[in-house]
Amino acid sequence: MVMTCILASSKPWYREMAFTELEAALPEVNFVWAETPQKLNDLLLGGGKFRYIFFLHWHWLVPESIWQANECVCFHMTDLPYGRGGSPLQNLISRGKVETRLSAIRMNGELDEGPVYTKRRLSLAGRAEDIYARAARLCFDVVRWMIHNQPAPEPQTGEAVYFDRRTPEQSLLPSQGTLISVYDHIRMLDAPTYPYAFVEHGDFRLEFTNAEIQGGEIIARVSIRKKSPESGENA
Repeated sequence: MVMTCILASSKPWYREMAFTELEAALPEVNFVWAETPQKLNDLLLGGGKFRYIFFLHWHWLVPESIWQANECVCFHMTDLPYGRGGSPLQNLISRGKVETRLSAIRMNGELDEGPVYTKRRLSLAGRAEDIYARAARLCFDVVRWMIHNQPAPEPQTGEAVYFDRRTPEQSLLPSQGTLISVYDHIRMLDAPTYPYAFVEHGDFRLEFTNAEIQGGEIIARVSIRKKSPESGENA
């Protein structure tokens, strides 16, 4: 009997990787894709039966009616219960962490508090885009492992530590600190769809990406945009 699973993600790079990481490796599994809540609802209302719903970097709140009726698996880039909450990658790097664990948990009614299926070590080296790609491959490893092993999740243990979700204004390049802290600030924000590290100079906004430390200086790419005079935002 063919197993059917939903892959739900708002990030396009997960879908691009899924074809090679999952569909080719697991031809016996039918994977269907949901990139928006409406698409997810359409799939669930279509009458199909799904073994798992894997949420890979999902932006929206999942209603109770979905996680109560389906085995919903989400991934969090911390060693839960440490690091519950928003912007885990940026919060980890800003705290000086060089490695974390990717936690796969079953969704319940509380944010990042569900029981744990497994954890995998994850390096925090490089640009945010590189780290997210590394995490995506780990997510797909876990998906393959879960399909083959059908594990039961276990409750989280240890002291809970909570992270606050970062705001776009916090991407402002720090005016004090070390070269390492500036480099970390630039790289932890360097991924598509994220607010890049920036400074503002008069009518212009300067955004920094592709940072490298070379000797006693940081070499980075700078994009300069004209701000809209009406709103103060980028034109």
